[in-house]
Amino acid sequence: MTEELRKAVIAAYGGESIWRTAKKVKATVWTGGLAFIVKFQRGARGRAEVDLSWPWTKLHLDPEGIVGVLEGGDVRLETSAGQVLASRGNARSLFPGGRRAFWWERLDQEYFAGYALWNYLVFPALLLREDIIWNAISGWSLEATFPPNLPTHCRFQQFHFDPQTHLLKQHDYTAEVFGNWAKAAHVILEHRSWNDIAFAAKRRVTLRRSDGTPGRWPVLVWIELQDWSIG
Repeated sequence: MTEELRKAVIAAYGGESIWRTAKKVKATVWTGGLAFIVKFQRGARGRAEVDLSWPWTKLHLDPEGIVGVLEGGDVRLETSAGQVLASRGNARSLFPGGRRAFWWERLDQEYFAGYALWNYLVFPALLLREDIIWNAISGWSLEATFPPNLPTHCRFQQFHFDPQTHLLKQHDYTAEVFGNWAKAAHVILEHRSWNDIAFAAKRRVTLRRSDGTPGRWPVLVWIELQDWSIG
């Protein structure tokens, strides 16, 4: 059942050949929500670019032209010309304790946004990775076990798919950079298509109830995508 569902999901998002041969995904991104506000940060609007083969994200989300770059577990801020303004290696090791329990600075924000968007925008290429273990947990749900070297929310995550379309409808995880309390229900509100390839255009993240259903309030993170492309 795991392999059947995996193949059906990949087919629903355009097919395996596309996701194996493409190099990058690009999109215009809008983000916001309470999760940014409580860390004294803000949502953003701009361009995002991710590499499909390994954790690399470039975010042009700053009105002043500062670019955030995630490479593996490292993060940095650059000028539009590529001059490094600030950098941090092994950024995850500093979360969630200390002052990060109360407020984030710019590199913290860029690390979170960089790894989160990488995970979201490369899906369903995650289903093709040999370092992620996938197991069916019900007829239309898969559980992923992530390796330690991939920056992501937590090691064990669940992906729930629509039984008719096989498109992702809910992604469950614990956002450990916030703390073990941050058990999230990440709901896909709308899919759109680019050249007949579906992509998740509107997303909303709330706390997950004990029965697995998403809470209505507060909205921790919302994300909208436009001008999505793969190639």
